[in-house]
Amino acid sequence: MESDYHRPWTSATPGGLQVVIPNFKLNNGLEIPALGYGTWLGLNEKGEFIVEDAPKLVDALSYAIDVGYRHIDTAHLYRVEPEVGSVVKQKIQEGVVKREDLFITTKVWNSEHRPEDVEKSVKASLRRMGLNYLDLVLMHWPISVSAEGVDEKIDYLDTWSGFESVLKQGLVKAIGVSNFNVEQLTRLLANCQVVPVVNQVEINLNLGQKELVDYCQKNNILVVAYTPFGRMVPSRLDTTCPAIRHDDPIMLDIAKKYGKTVQQVALRYLYQRGICSIPKTLTKTRVVENASIFDFQIDDADVATLREFDNNYRTVRPVFWQNFNNYPFDKVNVDITEIPLSLRKWKNGANLDID
Repeated sequence: MESDYHRPWTSATPGGLQVVIPNFKLNNGLEIPALGYGTWLGLNEKGEFIVEDAPKLVDALSYAIDVGYRHIDTAHLYRVEPEVGSVVKQKIQEGVVKREDLFITTKVWNSEHRPEDVEKSVKASLRRMGLNYLDLVLMHWPISVSAEGVDEKIDYLDTWSGFESVLKQGLVKAIGVSNFNVEQLTRLLANCQVVPVVNQVEINLNLGQKELVDYCQKNNILVVAYTPFGRMVPSRLDTTCPAIRHDDPIMLDIAKKYGKTVQQVALRYLYQRGICSIPKTLTKTRVVENASIFDFQIDDADVATLREFDNNYRTVRPVFWQNFNNYPFDKVNVDITEIPLSLRKWKNGANLDID
């Protein structure tokens, strides 16, 4: 995947602070910043959406645009499309950006997999964000699940025809997929009219997914990494799993060598693999830190060391779907829990009152 250093996405705050983020070129000729701002606020231990963090998201996203972020990743599921739209509108009104400066991605949820429902979903996202078009829309999962939690068994090829339709209508500039495995991508490429520009999947030091990344890059599909830190950040720490920790001595040594943080090393490693990342944070210092990875190069020896952390450990594993058609991951021997209501039915916005 080509990286373009000639047209960096950059800006400056009134105080002069700025980050410079290079671009990747997509297979349709469009450019996407190599690092974006992720807007998933997450669920609490009860499986409820953490709506109380929405104001923090607005503040952090606004700051991110001020300092130079131009790539925003959201989804219908995330509930925050209205907040994303309000920040974008404000920044355009302030003259910080023009609409065409931004690359905005959203996703169609599992309950909207019928071709006609894809169009309804995209139009609803546009309405919630107050936009005339989207830069990229992804099929969030290859699985089709009704709001009642029933496996609808809709073929993702049929769903993809709906994506091709919204592209043809000009509602979106690019279409892609998320959480597709090699087998599913192979079948999609053999039966589609438009090749997806992106496959957004979990990629981090513990889950390198070399086969999938190699396949995507061979077919000129950009890999976008969600959960790029895995469980490395302290808030995700789980001492019962084999994931790398933020205080791992090997990581600390490598970070010290380059004068960076362990999180910056993790993001830079993905970038050097030709992978775009969408880290999320509500902390302004982290906003700048995450984007300050384009001024150093990890040497080959350290790349080899980092590669050794790959142990195929998934941070995101929705086992409640694993017996559904088109579940993309390997199955594990666990008790299957009920699909959380928060992944089936919801309203949008900080007050959870917007359809």
